Amino acid sequence: MTMKSGEKARLIVQPQYTLGEKGRDAGNWIHSIPPNSLLHVYIELVSFKPVIDVTGDGKVLKKIVKEGDCNPSADEGATVTISYMAMLEDGTVFEKKGIDGEQPLEFVTDEEQVIAGLDRAAATMRKGERAVLTIDPDYGFGSVEVRRELAVVPPCSKVIYEVEMLDCKREKVPWELSNHEKIEAAERKKEEGNLLFKSGKYQRAAKKYDKAADYVSEDMSFEKDELKLAKALRVSSWLNGAACSLKLGDFQGAINLCSKVLDVEFHNVKALYRRAQAYMETADLDLAELDIKNALEADPQNREVNLMQKNLKQLQVESNKRDAMLYTNMFSRMTKDSSTATKKLKIEKADNENEKKEEMVAMEAEKVAGSSMNS
Repeated sequence: MTMKSGEKARLIVQPQYTLGEKGRDAGNWIHSIPPNSLLHVYIELVSFKPVIDVTGDGKVLKKIVKEGDCNPSADEGATVTISYMAMLEDGTVFEKKGIDGEQPLEFVTDEEQVIAGLDRAAATMRKGERAVLTIDPDYGFGSVEVRRELAVVPPCSKVIYEVEMLDCKREKVPWELSNHEKIEAAERKKEEGNLLFKSGKYQRAAKKYDKAADYVSEDMSFEKDELKLAKALRVSSWLNGAACSLKLGDFQGAINLCSKVLDVEFHNVKALYRRAQAYMETADLDLAELDIKNALEADPQNREVNLMQKNLKQLQVESNKRDAMLYTNMFSRMTKDSSTATKKLKIEKADNENEKKEEMVAMEAEKVAGSSMNS
């Protein structure tokens, strides 16, 4: 059942959902409950605390104890200051921040400065909000033993954080910045993405490149002397984002980003090369061939593109072999089915002829028998 705050209800509870066959003895001003009793329960919902599935898989749950202010939540890239008490499921406290004289913790969300569960949950909190987080090991300390300030966290431990958001400074959005600040922010995000890419953190790098491109979007009104730099940053961010998509196996994402580049720079060799890579992975060999052709027209001596062309030709040979084998098998089955049908038809025809012969013999026999009886 579902109830609203302040609502009253009467529940009738079957024995199997209460004390069953055991019942309960009286004691301490509590009446006894006979075995197999049907219970009538009167309840009133005084208040409730919402529980939010932060990660969507039930592994980071946030129960809001006190709502924050009306400002937007921290979001990714915000600088937040929090106090918290962290404990194991049995109540063992292993870390405190901003409590009992300890300094609060300041960190930037989505920068892997704290465990993933705390990071993801903090990005959903508003200033003044208090919440209890239940964090699965996948978003906590994993399968290793970790020594914290006050206690050891055993391997595969679910942890509980009682958190208060003391302060939150959201990252400025593009429309809040001057053109000069937008270009600086785009350069900074792109460089952060480059560092993450070199570390193999392609998902996070892709986010940085997306943000970099957003800061210098075509929708922004840049001055004439800024347009060239903004366009260069936008194009390089798209290209780097496409490289991340290829690493992550998101080939359609790579195609989309490279297509954005080619809409403004038709002969961009990197975009043609990376889109051809994606097309080859999705078996769109004709489209890959066209991109490689255009790339070689722009840069005939490009070693990587020439090597890709050789790989493509090999893939086309293998594809043609598979197609030939497929058609051969189809034709063989069709021929076999046709032969089987012909044989079946011949057998049916022979059976029909035999039936006719048998009928004629039977009729002749009847005629002979009839004439004998007449004589």
